[in-house]
Amino acid sequence: MGDFVSVIRPNAGEKKEEPQSKRVVPVLPVRDTVLFPHAVLPLTVGRESSIQLIQSLGEEKTIVVVAQRDARNDTPQPSDLFETGTLATVHKVVKMPNQSLFVFTEGNERVRLANFTQLQPFMMAEVESQPEPEPEKTSELEAMQRNVVSQFQQVVQASPTLSDDLQTIALNIDDSGRLADFVGSSLPFLTTQDKQELLETNDIAERLERLNKHLVKEAEVQALRNKIQSEVQDSVQQSQREYYLREQMKAIQKELGDADDTQKDIQELKEKIDAAGMPEEVKKDALKELGRLQRMSPMAADYSLTRNYVEWLAVLPWAKTSGGEVDIKKAEGILNEDHYGLKKVKERILDYLAVRRLKPDMKGPILCFVGPPGVGKTSLGRSIAKALGRKFSRISLGGMHDEAEIRGHRRTYIGALPGQIIQHLKRVEVKDPVFMLDEIDKLGRDFRGDPASALLETLDPEQNNTFRDNYLDQPFDLSKVLFIATANQLDTIPGPLLDRMEIIELTGYTEEEKVNIAQRYLVPRQAKENGLEEGQLEIPTESVAIVARHYTREAGVRRLEQLVGTIARKTARKIAEGSAEKVVVTTEVVQEFLGGFKVRVDTEIAERTKRAGVAVGLAWTPVGGDILFIEANKMKGKGHFHITGQIGDVMKESMQAAMTWVRSNAVSLGLDEDVLKDIDVHLHVPAGAIPKDGPSAGVTMATAIVSLLTDKPVRPLLAMTGEITLSGNVLPVGGIKEKFLAAKRAGVKDVILPVDVKTNVDEDLTKDQTDGMTIHYARRIEDVLAIALPSNQKEAQIDEALREAVVSQESALTA
Repeated sequence: MGDFVSVIRPNAGEKKEEPQSKRVVPVLPVRDTVLFPHAVLPLTVGRESSIQLIQSLGEEKTIVVVAQRDARNDTPQPSDLFETGTLATVHKVVKMPNQSLFVFTEGNERVRLANFTQLQPFMMAEVESQPEPEPEKTSELEAMQRNVVSQFQQVVQASPTLSDDLQTIALNIDDSGRLADFVGSSLPFLTTQDKQELLETNDIAERLERLNKHLVKEAEVQALRNKIQSEVQDSVQQSQREYYLREQMKAIQKELGDADDTQKDIQELKEKIDAAGMPEEVKKDALKELGRLQRMSPMAADYSLTRNYVEWLAVLPWAKTSGGEVDIKKAEGILNEDHYGLKKVKERILDYLAVRRLKPDMKGPILCFVGPPGVGKTSLGRSIAKALGRKFSRISLGGMHDEAEIRGHRRTYIGALPGQIIQHLKRVEVKDPVFMLDEIDKLGRDFRGDPASALLETLDPEQNNTFRDNYLDQPFDLSKVLFIATANQLDTIPGPLLDRMEIIELTGYTEEEKVNIAQRYLVPRQAKENGLEEGQLEIPTESVAIVARHYTREAGVRRLEQLVGTIARKTARKIAEGSAEKVVVTTEVVQEFLGGFKVRVDTEIAERTKRAGVAVGLAWTPVGGDILFIEANKMKGKGHFHITGQIGDVMKESMQAAMTWVRSNAVSLGLDEDVLKDIDVHLHVPAGAIPKDGPSAGVTMATAIVSLLTDKPVRPLLAMTGEITLSGNVLPVGGIKEKFLAAKRAGVKDVILPVDVKTNVDEDLTKDQTDGMTIHYARRIEDVLAIALPSNQKEAQIDEALREAVVSQESALTA
């Protein structure tokens, strides 16, 4: 009926009365409890039948306490009880608040249950006394008794739960039977079965023997337990010491008010992971790492590394997007407002937006803007993001030569970080931004890897939906990112990378376009940046045109903006000094602020083509198109051919081919076939410090040589481009738009192009760009010569008059 504490009365006298050999006594069944003779045991009585039994006791307070075979049985029958019990006297009954009774009983003697005379409302049975035979006082019994006392003392000393008073009581008991009962009732580790067996053993020597075995076994178990505890204590002593010190440190920090609440930190990270919307596999790995972090000590070496890794996983925008419904008309308005011209580029962007509207889950294209500096490639990317309503981020690739900058370092490295792609995604906090990969043509490579090759996966719409950064080592979907790369030239971009991008060419601006851009954007911006209020600076269109024509020679408008900035600063100085309230920038003011004309456009071509043997070619450079002078001269000699001007192998071969064609066609050109017999020809390309190569100046070289040998100056304000074959065919070349615009900037009025590039001209050049210029198409070199050289004296006189008019007009302007 519950746990008990038994007390033996060592000095109890003789029994007051001899018990009857057979009598009927109420039977009290108890669970997990065995009452020994001479032991006082408090019992909790809760069963209805047991309560009625206690309440029915009159003057005769004698009952039999018997243990149940199965403690779980609530209504035990006679067969469910052990046959041996203890006759006991009830000394005191206390009623508990929960209606149960607390009964103090004292065991008197062992009895055996015979016939049950009553089962309801409680059991009564006949009991037979089990007298203990008086043992013979032998040395063996004495030794056994001492051994039991000694073992019992040892067990009590080693046990933290047993009172030391039990040793004293045991030493004061002389009676062997009573000693055995006391020790048996005092050992908590004995099972109900063990105690029942001790109770049923009448022979005292056998009882002591059985008890001795239990005590020896318990002593061994305790010794083993102490040994294990000692070993464990030694092994954890150091870590325990560190733990206590850390806990003390935490307590001190908390008292000082700067406690690092690690658990709060872990909880915040878990909330971030739950809210991140990451894929199940990634979330599983993140929670696994978080579990590791929770088990680690904050002082551990790997703690900060693991925490940084988990935090990176938690803060990435796995599911957060920024782009909403696309308004194509609004986007078109934004693009037109921010950028002048660039029709082809705007059309491509609006096409993308239209598809995006019809198919929201489309993969982002990889666009590559190619063009000279200053034409607005980077700012166009910003406008696209604005038109889309998306976040914008620019990654500068110029000079990057470490693969880990793109794909990140592995976590094993000290100071490891994710690559630029993941870092910028964290900054913009959405998974569908516009990423501008600036200067993709200027990627380097060295022993640390090849970043261009690392970009292959990033810039492939078929692969980048499972982009793996080395640091994260988890797949991230980049397919919603709109990547826009910029480059000045395509030659340095590896073929596989170029193949993944859609090339959109941004060519240079004409003078009219530059003037418009300056009036719309550059002048207001520079005025504002230099502290000028509206109306304090006025630059008429004519003055902007003079700055664009005579102070810059560029495809873009960056240098033009710098010059406008110079004018704005000098205007600000005049206003600050009080010498003017408003400045109108006339031609004279331009020359005052910027100095004399830096670029002689029209006169340069007109003057240099005065003499025979000079032709104007068109060249393509990474910074846009440019004009290229080819000069030929002759001297007495033996038919040698000299070429100079820091030219590459391809251009040298073009010169040789042009010379061979001229010599083989001397008669048809009206020359003596032995014209080169007594002279040497020298072909030179000025600007000798600039490396020049490429096949597009073949027709220009042939024209220069024919002009020299026939003594006919090339027509003024004429330029040409095209490759020549030995048989005299004119082959197409690239960069037509850049070359054409360079010719227009230089004041050229007539352009000779290969007939095969007519399609490029029709597609790439607008009517505004071709206005004021005449385009001649040539299939053979004879067509070129017919246009470039005067066919009679009258044409030569007209050319000379035009040349003089251009030179004199320019002189009047600069005077």
